[in-house]
Amino acid sequence: MSLTVAEQRRPWLQGRSCIMGIVNLTPDSFSDGGQYVSVPAALAHARRLWEEGADILDLGAESTRPGAAEVPVQVEIDRLLPALAAIRAEIPLPISIDTRKAVVMRAAHALGATLINDVSALSFDPEALTTVAELGLDVCLMHMRGTPQTMQTLTNYEDLLGEVTHYLAERRDACLQARIPAESILLDPGIGFAKDDAGNLTLLRHVDQMASLGQPIMLGVSRKGFLGRMAGAEKAEDRMGASVAALLWTWRKHRAAVYRVHDVAATRQAIRIWEALEEAG
Repeated sequence: MSLTVAEQRRPWLQGRSCIMGIVNLTPDSFSDGGQYVSVPAALAHARRLWEEGADILDLGAESTRPGAAEVPVQVEIDRLLPALAAIRAEIPLPISIDTRKAVVMRAAHALGATLINDVSALSFDPEALTTVAELGLDVCLMHMRGTPQTMQTLTNYEDLLGEVTHYLAERRDACLQARIPAESILLDPGIGFAKDDAGNLTLLRHVDQMASLGQPIMLGVSRKGFLGRMAGAEKAEDRMGASVAALLWTWRKHRAAVYRVHDVAATRQAIRIWEALEEAG
């Protein structure tokens, strides 16, 4: 059966979980910062993620790892646009842009990006919400307290699940009021963003509560520090097994609409085997 234009642009509407492959264009991202800063390296990496089975590519030109400083707008644009143009010219996948800034959103939209993945849920830049609405972009709204520089000092909650769910509902409602269609909105609980290790586990165990808001959920657990501390894997690149294990646990509990990952091939293999075992009985 052929896919509609909306399903091609928004693969999470196809009734299955999607894999979002990460393309970091930064020199300082926690996992692979500096590896893909050149256009040829970024394009080769994006091509590899596509061949491994990614449904969406997520390009980011400003690190949001704990402690990361804000990047000037022009620096972010200069890192992003050449790689985005090269990837769009060759790879027929929807493109997400990991940014908090309306100017970057506009520039990326002009080159064909269709999804904004904003760790501030369109609250960092006062122009972001109207920009997404005006341009007809899809958006992923993530929960975070503070900024990447301060977030890990803001991990105490009276009711973590309730507060995260309430915040996401508020930001979702702000988008709806701005006439952003419900089918364009994804929600992300922000694993590793202003959460301690116990908080991250609590959110993963209760993804279904956030899904009760009625929007598709995106989860990003790939290679994150809390997995490394639990698994005894100090280096981010050694956390693939831990990342896949966490993903499959949530797959059993509540299948997110989108999984944002570094290791697309391993993730795709794990999901295929899980599905085969379910189909077998």
